Amino acid sequence: MKTIITVIAACSGLVMTAAHGETAKLDGPLTLIVGYAPGGTSDRTARIVSQELQHKLGVSVIVENKTGAGGRIAAAYVKAAPAGKNVLLLGNPAVMVVAPLVYKQLNYDPTRDFKPVSMVTKYGFGVAVAATNPIKTLAQLIEWARAHPQEFNVGVPATGSLPHFFALMLAAKIGIKGQVIGYRGSAPVMTDLIGNSIPVAIDTLDVQTPQHVGGKIRILATSGAKREIRTPDVPTFTQAGVKLEAFGWNAFFAPASMPDAKVKILSRAIMDTLSMPRVQKTLEQNDLVPVVADAAETGKMVDAFRRQWAPVVKSSGYVVEK
Repeated sequence: MKTIITVIAACSGLVMTAAHGETAKLDGPLTLIVGYAPGGTSDRTARIVSQELQHKLGVSVIVENKTGAGGRIAAAYVKAAPAGKNVLLLGNPAVMVVAPLVYKQLNYDPTRDFKPVSMVTKYGFGVAVAATNPIKTLAQLIEWARAHPQEFNVGVPATGSLPHFFALMLAAKIGIKGQVIGYRGSAPVMTDLIGNSIPVAIDTLDVQTPQHVGGKIRILATSGAKREIRTPDVPTFTQAGVKLEAFGWNAFFAPASMPDAKVKILSRAIMDTLSMPRVQKTLEQNDLVPVVADAAETGKMVDAFRRQWAPVVKSSGYVVEK
């Protein structure tokens, strides 16, 4: 069953414009800035959208990777973009929500230096064990963890990442204080999980699902409101007995200097692109849920996300001095 989330502000002039004609054209090329390496989730998302977005806007759309510092270099680059330059940041919670909470020195302010343009995708998290692990369900994992708290080591792709804080959220829910082990990316986590070097891993579903489908790992529960399209055999956390729902997202943000009229043009074009069946299908094949939301609703969704996660991040005590 297809999952597409559509959220549009009521009485929006943006919606009225779209209802009466084609998407307005842009005045020059558009650059989409991605803070991560080619081939990753953010990069794939930007490139899937860019292919159709250029037809909607009538200009070339270029994806440019500004890697380093967990996406913060890209954010600073877009913040400082010259007035009149058509540039958007493909932002995520790590850059727009978590970073201000954990970095004492940050050269951008997510709320002051950017304008939300459009949500793009949502993605969930999974808790997984190796396929050779005898644990088959979340209930069995919890039972094992309570009996062996010193062995309850949870691998995550990075310390300070969203999977890290989701692991803390889950531990608090089930009343077990496990050890979260931060790796340098998803690949080494997966290697150690498959090899049973760690008993449990938490990561995004676009990383875990192919390995689950391929029979190398077993996802015990997913964090969405309902079961995922590609893993209908896996229950949600709530279905598995732990009331817990969480997700990450990718969204486009413009520098604060961009005129509101241009933000509306870009927002409408991105929404139209995400409404296309072939774009939705491609995103879903990458285990991403398309989200069609205008600028106003994107801002509200980011604010709601911040309210949900800020207490978790702060209570963790995780702070980076530099």
